[in-house]
Amino acid sequence: MPDKPSVLFVCVHNAGRSQMAAAYLTALSGGQVEVRSAGSAPADQVNPSAVAAMAEEGIDISAETPKVLTTEAVKESDVVITMGCGDTCPIFPGKRYEDWELEDPAGQGVESVRPIRDEIKRRVLALLDSLDVSPVSA
Repeated sequence: MPDKPSVLFVCVHNAGRSQMAAAYLTALSGGQVEVRSAGSAPADQVNPSAVAAMAEEGIDISAETPKVLTTEAVKESDVVITMGCGDTCPIFPGKRYEDWELEDPAGQGVESVRPIRDEIKRRVLALLDSLDVSPVSA
């Protein structure tokens, strides 16, 4: 693993789960991890319920935009975390892959997104631990 590990979060629309995970990893790593997120079929905007749920945590993702998954993004990442994108994520030898099975927040209100957000935070904290990166706050 290089001095600064890089992590890519991938879901279908890059509008909910991967955006929340990237925001948590960015905030909790304090710049110690390079963070990317992308989707195999990106939506037009980030899920408003995900934006609201993260705002409750003091993290603003309202300016984020869904991005398309590229082979380059996967090649440039040390860890690739998929969230329901199936076989659309390219696989390269030597990369660490994890699949986080999480409910899709699409079309759900903020009340339903909160437990998904909280589970993502728990997993991001475990990811930081596995990367030997101390969270700046939890």
